[in-house]
Amino acid sequence: MHMPMPASVPSVPPRQPSAPQGVTFTGERPEFRKMLTRGSWLELITLGFYRFWLATDMRRHLWSHTSVGGDTAEYTGTAKELLIGFLVALAILVPIYLIYFFIGLEAERYQAFASIPLIAFFYLFSHFAMYRARRYRLTRTIWRGVRFWMGGSGWSYAWRAALWGAFTVVTLGLALPWRNAALERFKMRHTAYGDLQGSFEGTGGSFFKQGWWLWLLAWPAAFMIVPLPFIYAMYKAIEWRWWMSGLRLGAVKFENDLDIGDLLGVYWKLVGWMVLFAALLGVWFGAVFGIGMATVAPSAGSTELKMAMVTAHPAILVALGLGYLLMAIGFNIVMRLYLMRDIWAKVAGTTVVHHLEAADNVTAQGDAVNALGEGFADSLDVGGF
Repeated sequence: MHMPMPASVPSVPPRQPSAPQGVTFTGERPEFRKMLTRGSWLELITLGFYRFWLATDMRRHLWSHTSVGGDTAEYTGTAKELLIGFLVALAILVPIYLIYFFIGLEAERYQAFASIPLIAFFYLFSHFAMYRARRYRLTRTIWRGVRFWMGGSGWSYAWRAALWGAFTVVTLGLALPWRNAALERFKMRHTAYGDLQGSFEGTGGSFFKQGWWLWLLAWPAAFMIVPLPFIYAMYKAIEWRWWMSGLRLGAVKFENDLDIGDLLGVYWKLVGWMVLFAALLGVWFGAVFGIGMATVAPSAGSTELKMAMVTAHPAILVALGLGYLLMAIGFNIVMRLYLMRDIWAKVAGTTVVHHLEAADNVTAQGDAVNALGEGFADSLDVGGF
């Protein structure tokens, strides 16, 4: 008796890796510039408090115009969260400043030495704040409906950053590549996209091989200011390329081919604007003082007396302050336009993503965290925008 042969089960072909997907940025520069101009004036009117709304608008613009595989990112943070985080951070930091102030009054002769532990504390605390600010921004970033998230201890990161910073100083900057690699590994092993675990495969050795010659150029350039923006632009290009190419999320791999010359134009346009603003401010100050000398103190005796009368006149002080504020507004606009929007666009445009299919069936994990870390970073003026 012959048994029937079992029906053959068709084999499932293995899933083929998808073609590399380029990162696309579609944000319009005039739109971003208009947003910056409006926001900078509102920052002035509100004595700086509008910066929380401006930071939120900038992030939403950059995130929403950046797409991978045809899907754009979403920033879900709010200005109210940033404001509350900032106020809570101030409530914690202000008493520390006051305690130091009163201690200094009681022991003036030791005040110089007392400042050392305060500086050390805030140096350590600034790294804690930057880590927590990154954590906040990641948990407010969503792609394909799934949130990025980040764990780990901010203090554990801070002491590592402080020790690596000291070692970098001792080695005259030679340890910088290994410092960056160690800190990125720490951050990425606590970073995830849903259940895709992050990692960082860049090494200090590979970073050093790409940029060791900049270290040699930096020493003579330190005595000549003109070459420094060139050197810094090339360094940032190497750093961006190294960092992006080292990022991993599970099997998803990033690769960047930013050239060392790609950022030269960005930084030198920024330098050009800075020189222009400084020249315009000098012309404005000269004109204000010239008019003041002719109208406020035309018959005063000595030049010193004329200058004293001019600088004490309310109208002259208002005119000088107006010129300074206009320069500050213009400087803030070009800084954010070139160093945030333009660099973001260049880095995005030179990045491709491999094995994106590994992110097709990701399970959401992680919760949003509060904005206290962002508040600390803002109050200490660290941690980006």
